[in-house]
Amino acid sequence: MTTPLDKDQSDRWATSGTAWVDFQDLIGRVLRPLEDLLVETARTDGARRVLDVGCGTGGTTLAVARATGARCTGVDIAEPMLEAARANAERAGLPVDFVCADAQTHTFDPVHDLVMSRFGVMFFADPVAAFTNLRHATRSGGRLACVVWRAAADNPFFTTAEDAAAPLLPDLGPRIPDAPGQFGFADRDRVAGILADAGWTDIDITPVDADCALPESELTGYVSRLGPVGLALLEADEATRAKVVEVVRAAFEPFVHDGAARFTAACWLLRATAPEHG
Repeated sequence: MTTPLDKDQSDRWATSGTAWVDFQDLIGRVLRPLEDLLVETARTDGARRVLDVGCGTGGTTLAVARATGARCTGVDIAEPMLEAARANAERAGLPVDFVCADAQTHTFDPVHDLVMSRFGVMFFADPVAAFTNLRHATRSGGRLACVVWRAAADNPFFTTAEDAAAPLLPDLGPRIPDAPGQFGFADRDRVAGILADAGWTDIDITPVDADCALPESELTGYVSRLGPVGLALLEADEATRAKVVEVVRAAFEPFVHDGAARFTAACWLLRATAPEHG
């Protein structure tokens, strides 16, 4: 069943997916420390069948396949990003599958020994139902490894644009705590409860801080194409767009050092185990 919120997410990623495709190499470089974390986790777990949830253009999916030899499947609701992922897999010569589906409801074969995600699981309309479904995609004793954002207050780099743009974009709207979105899994206790209610065991939620850098030359593109401000600017007139980009770009100056905008990605690493299937 598709809920209105599921449709909103699908529509959102269909709209913004092109920008993520255009910036996929940059995003991959900026978030490489977190990709490396999941690659090492897959290697340590000895994973042979991996499901990557919210895989986007497939960077992490392909990195795990390349590093471990595991058979990997990526799932996402954004077809533009999946088209790029399939092209990336073909160029890399890696036998990776990509499925356009909602991981909350899609029927997966229960064969995966690792379900992983880099920032792809915070958007579900019903997270308990979603993680129950992902548990059903996992063999008995299989593992979960998801990187999600901690609180917005811990990640000021990712709220700078909207804070600066708000006076110029009155329809931007505030972020709603615990709602599906980038910081939807910020509350550690709430997330632990979601995983427990979904039937996962051995739940462990560990803080991870990763040092990241975005080249200064890419900041304007980041400001104008990605995130809530990037989406809002799709509907803005040229004068508003130019003013927003000017104001927001200036707001990032405190992050710029030695030719790059430098920030700490404050995240949680979610680990859990699928119990024996009843």
